[in-house]
Amino acid sequence: MAAVQGKLGLSGIKFLGLTLAASAALLAAPRAACAQDAAMPVPDRHRSEGWRDATNILTLSSLGVQLLMPRVFYSDPEVTVGWKARWHASVLAPSMTLIATGLVNEQFLKDSFKGHRPGCDDMSHGTVAECNDYGMFSTHSYLVGSALGQGLGVFLVDTVKWSGGRLNAGSLAMNVGVPAVLGVITTVGRTAGNWETGAQSWGSAGIGLAIGLGLGALYGAAQRPECGYGGDLICW
Repeated sequence: MAAVQGKLGLSGIKFLGLTLAASAALLAAPRAACAQDAAMPVPDRHRSEGWRDATNILTLSSLGVQLLMPRVFYSDPEVTVGWKARWHASVLAPSMTLIATGLVNEQFLKDSFKGHRPGCDDMSHGTVAECNDYGMFSTHSYLVGSALGQGLGVFLVDTVKWSGGRLNAGSLAMNVGVPAVLGVITTVGRTAGNWETGAQSWGSAGIGLAIGLGLGALYGAAQRPECGYGGDLICW
């Protein structure tokens, strides 16, 4: 009888030990999971409202420079020789084309490429306020890049084709220098404000630059800078 009680006592001790061990493991599991979660980096989804507003203004300014900048050229031999400036209403054609492609990107292309904004992924897209839309292509960076490209294309054609290779510093500054500064600040601002990644912003700006350059050069070559023999300042 004592032997049976000894066996039951030993079994009970073993059972109690196993129960305590299992309980300790269960209690430790949540702590381990919490520690593991704490060790995982939290994605940075903060978006700078200041940089958003600044890049909006800079983008509009960059587009406005191209709309308001006159064609500067060294006058044709048939008219008074010297530097002249003419404003063309036809500049709306390349400018509005580039703006339209930016709107197409904003409304359709972003959903096709599905380039997530910084800190976002497939799981967080549409479920987190900062991840409701995509970052690729960056419309802001694309537009400032295309504005720079348009100005560069027009400047090169006006210099080489219409001015016989003569360089005008004012045209260089306004067609290329100012848009370049605005473009760089805008693109940097989009990344500094965490609205797009560096690859998204600079890649979009590069694509805009190439498209704008081609369109600006085509426009500059097709549209003669001189209004005609009347010498009007505004060419309709």
